[in-house]
Amino acid sequence: MNFSKGVQFMIISTFTFALMKVCVKMISHIPAIEIIFFRSIISIVLCAFFFIKDKINPWGSNKKILILRGVVGSIALASYFYILQQIPLAAAASMQYMAPIFTAILGVFIVKEHVSGKQYFYFLISFLGIIVIQGFDARISMIHLIIGIGGAIFTGLAYNCIRILKNSEHPLVIIFYFPLVSLPLAGAISFFNWINPVGWDWMYLLLVGIFTQIAQYFMTRSYQAEELSKVSIINYMGIIYSLAFGFIIFGETYEWLSYIGMALVIIGIILNLRYKKA
Repeated sequence: MNFSKGVQFMIISTFTFALMKVCVKMISHIPAIEIIFFRSIISIVLCAFFFIKDKINPWGSNKKILILRGVVGSIALASYFYILQQIPLAAAASMQYMAPIFTAILGVFIVKEHVSGKQYFYFLISFLGIIVIQGFDARISMIHLIIGIGGAIFTGLAYNCIRILKNSEHPLVIIFYFPLVSLPLAGAISFFNWINPVGWDWMYLLLVGIFTQIAQYFMTRSYQAEELSKVSIINYMGIIYSLAFGFIIFGETYEWLSYIGMALVIIGIILNLRYKKA
């Protein structure tokens, strides 16, 4: 199967985001909002470097949507980092991977994209796979579930903002507005619950920033190149990475039903991609 550029970009983004998740979980003793603070600093530095190198105007033209993307993206990331540190890696990822469903559904109303009945059915297959993987895990409370679903909704809003900006803004400008908004907010909140990073913490904080920057760049390119409903479901591939990394690095184990869930996720992805290609 020959993948389009948009699909290729999303595959790269999904894998890099998985590496970022591992780094966040490695420093679970540091508050999520503080990690976002450091991640924002690194992102601004990297963006500034490429702005100067490529002579790009960092401020963009559609400032209202750019700022909105920064706000909803900040809320989504704070929610996700929190549950990522509190519950097993694959379970946290399964909540976040509800975002493509909200992305496609919200896209019908926000950017007026069409989603067919068959696509909703394929989304349901992948969603059921996630439910099976998550199962009835006592390590996950109702609060975790509410925060996880809320974060997925805000992620869907952020992705739709990217789609609106696809023809007016450079990908780096869209990325830049995220740390521009999140840095002062995260800094102010972190001030009251600051924990000094030590030793290897600094390396993981640096990698969180670098991996996130790479992942967001390719994600932005993907959403600018393809319809939301086509590329957003590829995010579900990350659940497989999360299960693997969770087992190998953190010793997290799941019931055999998790493998059935993975199969459902993959089936939903393939069916959707084949449908869009046809």
